Amino acid sequence: MTETILANANIVLPTEVITGSLVMRGGMIADIAAGTAVPPDAIDCEGDLVMPGLVELHTDNIERHLQPRPAVDWPHGAAILAHDAELCSVGVTTVFDALRVGSVVSDGKTNYGEYARQLADELLQMRAANALRISHFIHLRAEVCSETLIEELDKFGADDRIGIVSLMDHTPGERQFRDLAQLRTYVRGKHGLTEDEFLAHVESQIALRERLGADHEKAAVAAARRFGATLASHDDTTAAQVARSVGHGVQFAEFPTTFEAAEACRAHGIAVMMGAPNLIRGGSHSGNVAAHVLADADLLDIVSSDYVPSSLLGSALFLGDLWGDVARGIRTVTANPACAVGLTDRGRLIPGARADLLRVRRAATSGSGSGSVLGVWVKGDRVG
Repeated sequence: MTETILANANIVLPTEVITGSLVMRGGMIADIAAGTAVPPDAIDCEGDLVMPGLVELHTDNIERHLQPRPAVDWPHGAAILAHDAELCSVGVTTVFDALRVGSVVSDGKTNYGEYARQLADELLQMRAANALRISHFIHLRAEVCSETLIEELDKFGADDRIGIVSLMDHTPGERQFRDLAQLRTYVRGKHGLTEDEFLAHVESQIALRERLGADHEKAAVAAARRFGATLASHDDTTAAQVARSVGHGVQFAEFPTTFEAAEACRAHGIAVMMGAPNLIRGGSHSGNVAAHVLADADLLDIVSSDYVPSSLLGSALFLGDLWGDVARGIRTVTANPACAVGLTDRGRLIPGARADLLRVRRAATSGSGSGSVLGVWVKGDRVG
């Protein structure tokens, strides 16, 4: 049985950091011991951090590899491999790849079509062929303001490794797009719409939500139960929206847009997830609540890299510095997200846990919230 020993490391345990050594054997963590001794067959970590592998619940990074330029479609196999390698290089060892379900096919320039079933098949095939370095699950982003959500959900089943279904609602005037000025900038810039075309788009989307939204929301909640997946909400803005999430059985809230919504989530036992780019930049690019404000108020549980994979590790180190508790910061990207989706075998460095872990060297500048990933192990095998 292959054995790897990491010694002379600052080991990030669930609630503290100790200087010691960690033994991996048979894909599991076999032992953790305090001390500075470096056995002859061990890797001397020279005081670097050894921590659990990062658990990423929401990233659409794969889409950037599928379409590296507007109207450029990259071969899917190559895109998936590049996405997998990129996540591995920044310390992510478990990812829930976010794929949209629910399309709009009758709204002129702003049409967007189905892709999730085909891409999920390709991901799962590559996983079965042991072509991927890290552990992949599927996160279905269920767009309730769409035309085809129910039909697309019906193409998935309990064997598709669907770990999360999130309730997405991008209706103009609601949630993330409560501010129509923000939506105007985004949609007109992306699709080249005139003002009249933008106003027609807003009207058609609102009508679509009124016609199909309730049925779509109900179908997405039922699908999560059918798949055995964790249900998440997205962009909760008001206490009333959080109350609806509670009624659906939501377990965690992705990117609540207001302090009010985050407070309501905490009151109802719903974990709050915010974006690492928001945290590192010091604010939301959409004008929503700043993640550091929630962190200061003890209303932040989980961090997601969202659209910048390398930001996940940096955000955890940043939070560790902010809170004066490295272990607590690291939990936001390891144990907390794993717990939110029911993965009890990873996210913590304890004997008997799956040996997904990292060696990280902090940047020389204190408080920078940055670090270099010097080693990545998945089930005890070095993959990066």
